[in-house]
Amino acid sequence: MIRLYRAEWSTNCERVGLALAHKGLEAESVLISYEDRSEVERVSGQGLVPVLADDDGQVIADSTRILRHLEARLPDPPLFPAGQPRRAEVDLFIDAFNGAWKSAANALEEEVRKGSPDPVRVTTLGGSMQASLARFEELLAGRDFLMGERFGAADCIAFPFLKYAKRRDPADTELFHVLLDEHQQLDGGHPRLSAWIDRVDGMPRAY
Repeated sequence: MIRLYRAEWSTNCERVGLALAHKGLEAESVLISYEDRSEVERVSGQGLVPVLADDDGQVIADSTRILRHLEARLPDPPLFPAGQPRRAEVDLFIDAFNGAWKSAANALEEEVRKGSPDPVRVTTLGGSMQASLARFEELLAGRDFLMGERFGAADCIAFPFLKYAKRRDPADTELFHVLLDEHQQLDGGHPRLSAWIDRVDGMPRAY
């Protein structure tokens, strides 16, 4: 049995839950708290989630690495395209999202956590996140998912963060998620992105 170490509301853990369900794989969920990371540290040697303990003894940390591991373990149904040019496009998307996009979001949280955050920097970082919604809207022109007609790794990577442009569970009070909610607004002007959020939100998670 695959074991997934995760935390409640974790965006990176949701990436893996979507991927596992897409592959038709079941996982035993081990829910940790951020106040006590001893169990995941014992298993993986570090305290971040998600961590996947495979049934062949492999232990993989980091959501993107886990997605690639799942693809290698079970290529069908695919998360990544088979052809090299299309695979490279998905890899570039993942690098850009995990790099530039998440850097802005993480910097915003870091700034807000300061005792006296710089309002100009908050506005600039928040504005960057809001402006990026238009790019995702354009990316979805003529297709149901971010990289084409099939759900894939790009959707797993982006959805847990972009979903806050449309909804946030009131019980989810994590500051990072509150900021994703506040600084991403669809405002009725992103119909394709809105439909994509609903489409992926209706998919199962394996945890």
